Amino acid sequence: MIEFPPSTSFGRRVPKQKFYENITMSPQLKRAFVVQISQITWLHKIAPSTANLAEGESVKEVEVFLIRLNQRGLDTKVLTQIDKEIPYHVLFLLEYGGETQAWIGYKEESQTNSGTFKPGTYYHTEWSPPENLILRLEGWNIDAAYENLIRQVAGGRLQTDADKDIGDAINQDERRQKLEKEIAALEKKIQLEKQFNRQVDLNSELKRLKAESEGLG
Repeated sequence: MIEFPPSTSFGRRVPKQKFYENITMSPQLKRAFVVQISQITWLHKIAPSTANLAEGESVKEVEVFLIRLNQRGLDTKVLTQIDKEIPYHVLFLLEYGGETQAWIGYKEESQTNSGTFKPGTYYHTEWSPPENLILRLEGWNIDAAYENLIRQVAGGRLQTDADKDIGDAINQDERRQKLEKEIAALEKKIQLEKQFNRQVDLNSELKRLKAESEGLG
């Protein structure tokens, strides 16, 4: 159950073509907008003016968009494109077949263009009935509320220690994901390797990668 204050409710439908009609994009991406999305609703506006939250340093507002789909799942390039067009931080709720999935990307302020934000790593929940999706506003200011939404959506992928910087936690998770891919590729390579000496070298590297991955928690 999504527990946001009633004062944050917005409920305004947004034509999906608003996100692609005035920008250049590939025909494939435009088709994904048309085919995959049924309707977009600006569901909540979370800000100090609408919720019991103090102002933050980097986060001004968190917008919540409900995207009703024509299929189970949405191309992440479509989410990224929508995110790029919105100058605030965004929580997405995807809806299909009576189930809901939450998506959120870690959005940092651009180093080259002040006032704009660059979407980063995305996290998402599993598909579930809406009543089983638990999201709450937690924190004394809007920065903390946004970071806690990321942690709730990411689940076990991020360290839950609130004292750990969210950026550091995400960098650690990205490194862990990269290591897991390298480990899987190396294990496959070892299975195909015929030379014993080469197998020894590869197994030594595999042990190093696994130790580093385990060290990340």
